[in-house]
Amino acid sequence: MTTPKPILLPVDREPVIRVIPMPKDSNASGDVFGGWIMAQVDLAGSVPATAYAKGRIVTVAVNEFIFKEPVFVGDLCSFYAEVVKVGRTSMQIYVEVFAQRRLKPDDVAKVTEAYVTYVAVDENRNSRPVDPLK
Repeated sequence: MTTPKPILLPVDREPVIRVIPMPKDSNASGDVFGGWIMAQVDLAGSVPATAYAKGRIVTVAVNEFIFKEPVFVGDLCSFYAEVVKVGRTSMQIYVEVFAQRRLKPDDVAKVTEAYVTYVAVDENRNSRPVDPLK
């Protein structure tokens, strides 16, 4: 029987958001609400989407969202996001979420991953083109 390899935070990139959920973000058992995690994923995904679009964006779809492990009050959640696909006006962003359990650097779990689509918009909220993915 082999010992499972420990999960580590990615070392080749920086998180776009790091946050610690508080009791108000959880149920009575201390499990963080999925909706709270989804909101943080949307914020994290918007960081590279806004930078890529060089301006305002809107969320148009959550293409896939997988909860892999629970998140608990006191975990340090690190959100990593990158542009993975670009259309004429849209960008698909892949977001990974890791939790350091109770701030212990050697106790890490990949808790969520998602694909979110954003569209670049102008000042009138009309879609506008973005550069092709390089």
